Amino acid sequence: MTTSKRPTAGRPRSAAALSRTTHGTDGADAAAQDAIDAPRERGRRQRVQSAETGMVVLKGLARLGGRASLTALALHVQQSPAKVHRYLMSLVEEGLVAQDADSQQYFLGLEAMLIGVAAMRQADPVRAAEPALVRLREAFDVTCFIAVMGNKGPTIVRFEEPGLPVTINVRIGSVMSVLWSAAGRVFLGLLDDPQVLAMAESEWAHATPEHRAQLDANDPIGTLRASVRAVQGASVRDTNLTGISAIAAPVFNYDGRLVGVITALGATGGFDPRIDSPIGQAVRREALAASHALGYRPPLPASA
Repeated sequence: MTTSKRPTAGRPRSAAALSRTTHGTDGADAAAQDAIDAPRERGRRQRVQSAETGMVVLKGLARLGGRASLTALALHVQQSPAKVHRYLMSLVEEGLVAQDADSQQYFLGLEAMLIGVAAMRQADPVRAAEPALVRLREAFDVTCFIAVMGNKGPTIVRFEEPGLPVTINVRIGSVMSVLWSAAGRVFLGLLDDPQVLAMAESEWAHATPEHRAQLDANDPIGTLRASVRAVQGASVRDTNLTGISAIAAPVFNYDGRLVGVITALGATGGFDPRIDSPIGQAVRREALAASHALGYRPPLPASA
């Protein structure tokens, strides 16, 4: 007797068989995709790392004053001269760096200068100081402000007050004394401006005996300026406003020019006006943070 096999076409397959087939296909597809993606990911990481190294070299050149030899730059960024040279060649091609034919030193190129100019146009000392003023107000519950030098003297342009403000008669637009306010003393000490010196001399000529007794009798202005420069800041106690003490620190722009002064003040009884007090340190720290936001970087030591 002849038997025949049942046709398998159209026969439903088991769930296990379907799972094996589907998973096998998906696994193969995933493996193939991984094989494609892996080189792409490695390439992406390499490009990111190359870009980061290029920026380190470019920033290192700027940090060295915008001009340096290959040896000095490689030492500064702690990379081999050969590696730094490769990146410099790429930066030269993009116009970000150029090389002096005579000295063989590298310097910032035209494209780097154009980027710098665009950044400088956005530099605003008042905007840069706003976060610093808020942090000081919230951390110490004090009144604080930033002043800039106007044609009549140091002028308040941004003002922050705590929940329970100290009653004082200064506001935005107020002009501060050059000799008797903390902000004014910072301007006097760090600006080599004949107009500011003339303001100080005029105030000294009209000062009361009580005020005169607070400064050096032989060289009041010169000694005061030297003291401000020594600590990069100034403080007053009951000098400009009776019952009020204040601490001030400078804000510099990208080229080290004084563009503003941050001041914190409070009632003398509960305010420590020493320049190295906790609030004094905070004021100087916040002023430096605002300076950094404007592109200021302290000069490197001469041996660097």
